[in-house]
Amino acid sequence: MKQLFLLSGLGADKRVFEFLDLRGYTLHHVVWVKPSPRETLTEYSSRLLPQITRPSPVLVGVSFGGMVALEIGRLITVERIILISSAISPRAIPAYFKLMTKLNIQKLISDAALKRPNEVLYWLFGITRKDHKSLLAAIMDDADATFFRWAVESIMVWKGETILTKVTQIHGTKDRILSFHSADYAVSGGGHLIVITNAGEVSSIIKQVLG
Repeated sequence: MKQLFLLSGLGADKRVFEFLDLRGYTLHHVVWVKPSPRETLTEYSSRLLPQITRPSPVLVGVSFGGMVALEIGRLITVERIILISSAISPRAIPAYFKLMTKLNIQKLISDAALKRPNEVLYWLFGITRKDHKSLLAAIMDDADATFFRWAVESIMVWKGETILTKVTQIHGTKDRILSFHSADYAVSGGGHLIVITNAGEVSSIIKQVLG
C-alpha cells in the first residue's frame, strides 16, 4: 500500500486533511516541531526527516506544508511531491507577504487575535460553510503563535529557487492567500482551503496523480 506523508499548513495540523478521501493509502501525518528562532526553512525541514520513515516517499503538503515538502525533497529522494494551495518557489510568494514582514505586522498581532477567526479571515480563506468555519476556528485556537511568526519570517527568506521534478501542483483559481498563476490541476473557483472546501475534487486528483 502506497505511503503518503502529509504536511499541514501554517499554524494548522492534520485536521485540514480530514475531508479528503484517501482510502487505499497509508497516511502518515508529519507533526510540526518547535523551531529555533533563527532557523532557516531548510534547517527546520531537516529536523523533520526522522518522521519520514519510508524510502522514496510521497509528500503531500498544504500551503506552508508544501514549501516544507519541497525542502525535504531537496534533502532526500522522493517518489512525488503534491502541492496543494502552495508555492513551488519563492517567486510565487505574493509581494504583500514581503511588505508584511518588513513592517513586522506578524509581530504586532497579539496571540489572542491569531486565535480568533472572523468573517474577513473566512473570506480570505474562501470558506462559507458552517462546519468548515468551525474546523478553521478549532485549528486556529490550537495554533502556536510563536510558530506562526517564525514561519512567516522563514518564508520571506526562503531560498528554494531550484525547481524540482516530480512535483504536482493543485491550486484554486480564486486563492486569496497565495494567488493562482498556473498549476498542473486548477480547481475552478476554489480558495486557499480547497483541501477542505473541494475535498472531493482534490482527492480525485491525488488518486489520478498517484495512479
